[in-house]
Amino acid sequence: MVQVEIAESLFAEIESTFKRESSKVLDLIESLKYNPRKGKPLGVIGGIVIKEIRYKSFRFFFLADSHKIKCLDGSDLSSLLIRFVRMSSKKHQQQTIDEIKTILRKIGPIGFQ
Repeated sequence: MVQVEIAESLFAEIESTFKRESSKVLDLIESLKYNPRKGKPLGVIGGIVIKEIRYKSFRFFFLADSHKIKCLDGSDLSSLLIRFVRMSSKKHQQQTIDEIKTILRKIGPIGFQ
């Protein structure tokens, strides 16, 4: 089973935006524990793949090690860490993707602590 983390700022944003539906959103995010290849890949920066999953008109962006997702089978994926870092509406999707890429290039994955 894969380890899934949600950035604290994203968790608070989910709670405030979705209120009653937040449990459905969190269940969608937690579903990646059992199916880590889920999501649309958006790009790779330094071996870190940026992917998105959708819920209604919102996109949730997460980071994972691209080599582990591509190469490892189910039993070896237990060492994989998926970190959800941002959320956006369809309208602001490209701005959010560009922001994630900029942070990864300048600071690296540690920039999303």
